Amino acid sequence: MDAFVTDINIENSFFAVTIRSPLARGRLLGVECPQMPSSCTLITAEDIPGVNQLDMFPIPILTKDKVSYIGEPVGILVGPDELKLWTYAAECKVLIEQDEEDVAQENLGQTEEIMERNFVIGRHESPDMPENERQKVKTVVQGVYRTGIQDHWNAEPFCALTTFFEDEIITYTATQWQAHTRNSVAKVLGTNHERVKVVPTRLGLHLDGKLWYPSLVACHAALGAFLTRETVKLCLTREECFRYGPKRPETEIKITSSIGEDGKILKTDIEAVVNMGVEGVFTEEILTRICIGSIGAYRISPIVVKAAAVKNSIPYQGPFEGFGLSQGFFAVERHISRIADMVGVEPAEWRIKHALKTNGKLAMGIPLKEQVFAEQVIERVAAMSDYKRKWASYNLLRGRDKSQETPSRGIGIALAYQGSGLLFGGKHDYSVEVTLKEDGSLVITTSVDVGFARILRDLAVKILDVAPEKVQVIDGVNAGPATASRNVTVITKLVEHCYSAIKRQRTRTALPITVRRVYKPSMPSDQTGLKEEWGKIDPNALSSLSWTAGVVEVEVDRIPKIRNIWLCIEGGRIIAPKKAERSVKIASIHALNWASRENAFYTDGKIDDPVIYSYDVPSPVDAPPITVSFIENNDADPKGICELPYSVIPAAYAQAVSQARNHVFEKIPLNVKDIWLAGQAESV
Repeated sequence: MDAFVTDINIENSFFAVTIRSPLARGRLLGVECPQMPSSCTLITAEDIPGVNQLDMFPIPILTKDKVSYIGEPVGILVGPDELKLWTYAAECKVLIEQDEEDVAQENLGQTEEIMERNFVIGRHESPDMPENERQKVKTVVQGVYRTGIQDHWNAEPFCALTTFFEDEIITYTATQWQAHTRNSVAKVLGTNHERVKVVPTRLGLHLDGKLWYPSLVACHAALGAFLTRETVKLCLTREECFRYGPKRPETEIKITSSIGEDGKILKTDIEAVVNMGVEGVFTEEILTRICIGSIGAYRISPIVVKAAAVKNSIPYQGPFEGFGLSQGFFAVERHISRIADMVGVEPAEWRIKHALKTNGKLAMGIPLKEQVFAEQVIERVAAMSDYKRKWASYNLLRGRDKSQETPSRGIGIALAYQGSGLLFGGKHDYSVEVTLKEDGSLVITTSVDVGFARILRDLAVKILDVAPEKVQVIDGVNAGPATASRNVTVITKLVEHCYSAIKRQRTRTALPITVRRVYKPSMPSDQTGLKEEWGKIDPNALSSLSWTAGVVEVEVDRIPKIRNIWLCIEGGRIIAPKKAERSVKIASIHALNWASRENAFYTDGKIDDPVIYSYDVPSPVDAPPITVSFIENNDADPKGICELPYSVIPAAYAQAVSQARNHVFEKIPLNVKDIWLAGQAESV
């Protein structure tokens, strides 16, 4: 449906408001409400007719016993007057009993490990460096690279509306994962999932923020509707979304490289920690992608990786565009630039010399069967930006007299790749069904957003010569989670196969013709070369890589000014070039703001008001010039590209500012205050 939930109005609808825990630890005793009219209803965990948990994730719909974070839902207030509901909700008292341990653990800086991934990569297959190698070490480059929390800042806050039609329970919500929402609603209501229909509404720019959390909000609205037998609409406020919604998780990645006399990396140790909040959601996916990203796109060995996911009493963190790959690439690309500086090699040349090559292997052992475009994207983006000349010029000016009034400049470069699909997507099948009817109309049944539906219509016109007005895209078939470039890779391929099959059949088969195609993620086999310690990774998720190199140029006076951004991308066959370029530019703006402006953090388990009200979201008006160039590769299938800017722009930006200020910056967001303080320290 091409509408936001907030724009859907059904006559005589009721509304719902969430009652939340004011404390992070303790035993829930109950909720006391003020005197309310009989039309208002309080729903708690005791009222849930089915299972009090989301499908696939150990997340309670409404907490029953112990509270785990500030803002955890403990009840739903339902009634016909939304404004009065907010008044009643403010007067409700959430009764929580705390013992000494609860009070002690409200020192929320404490974390608990929930998962670890440890790997040894390279010729030694041992974490220890042989004595003859240790004697060759001339210097050590070590950095601790931190990435901050980023909010999705969705176009519409999380909303859901549930109504009834005959025996169906219909839920309208903006979700990337229709099947998960449907199964979760059916589970909590204790009904057959076939009774539940989920109508996906307009997503807007979601950045993977509407992958699983809409299912929780939909369950709340469905509970209200099911128990009151009224149509119920629940819309979180923008402030609720910011305080309690999922975020890009905070990471800390320490990389230590031993360097020989000739500048060769003899050994690298990587230690990574990611904070997943109160409970891990897609923890294995995110943690493994952080490991893969932190290894980078280079032929370096041996490498010892020790990574851990931890939890503490803040709201759920989780998927964000890149699923952790971006945090890993920020760390390794920033580290590579430091190594190049240390050994006196121009950073682009270092990358070209050590980048992965065609017919090589990824660090986890998966063969690179397709052409590797690392060198090509670096060379082209360097030419586009005049990188080599500018880098040499700006490098000569490093360390100049800071008393000069003229601003300083810097330029940075980074390299990254992107796979297609989830690494651990074995539970998610992807389906498409296409029917050519007697009247010549075409019905495509899958689950995609409105924008991508237009692309599927264009392909139908091109392949089947169907009039655009006769092509209809409807929801209904389980197409899996719409993430990790699923639409442009898996769904496009399935739809094209359906179109081709119909094209072959329609000359000899009576209409209607229905063709269905299903993609089932592969499991590792001996032929993939995947090392056992990496786990049950779907090798197809890394078998078709897209490549990018990015350059960021800055000018730093009192505040940094981004002069230009350049990106060169190899993404296979680009289906809709204008849409692809626009998507990459939007992602670039968000990546730059993650690197330079968007600063969210929790204090004692909550986000304080000043953080919310000063959160600096991106604006197209503030965007610097962004130039995107695609390497034509029409012989290849379409590949995912929209995660790529998040993996190169932050590192290139930090390197550019580091060169301009002649100071090593290792974290993002790298804001005006950080840069100013570094300048003050140098001038002392």
